[in-house]
Amino acid sequence: MSDKPTSMNADGIFEPFSSEDVPVEEWSQGTRFGSKYQYLSGYGGSTNVGIQLEELSPGMESSLNHYHMLEEEQAFVLQGEMTLKLGDKKYIMKAGHHVCFPAGQKAGHSFYNHSDAPCRFLMIGEKNPNEVVIYTENQRVGVRLLGEGYARSSQMEYWEDVEINKPS
Repeated sequence: MSDKPTSMNADGIFEPFSSEDVPVEEWSQGTRFGSKYQYLSGYGGSTNVGIQLEELSPGMESSLNHYHMLEEEQAFVLQGEMTLKLGDKKYIMKAGHHVCFPAGQKAGHSFYNHSDAPCRFLMIGEKNPNEVVIYTENQRVGVRLLGEGYARSSQMEYWEDVEINKPS
């Protein structure tokens, strides 16, 4: 069992909870990327579906542009507005707007808060332990099962660097 707080009662049952009970976590990378978030589904005991209440500050980006090979993601804007980068296009998303990123849709996505106020939104997605994520900005391939990332330029043919005429 995790050391993080959850909505589990003494009988091992996950009970309803207020989002105010969920710890706020924060991350950043340099001055370009970062957000605050509450991992609602983890607090409630979910192991297959992830739901995160995220707040993106003005001028910040949510992540590198990326797409998922196995997982579907969705976002629903609750408050404020932000720019969705989707492939080569940009869309303004405001409170009440929703977007789906189907698994395997080869168009990178990320969010940028272009406004002067925080933007709050829900991120909903699967939690596939075998997920592969393609980062379109730097051509990184993330392999969740291995906990590793690789450059797409490191591709090799199946039989490359193998002696195919040598007996075993």
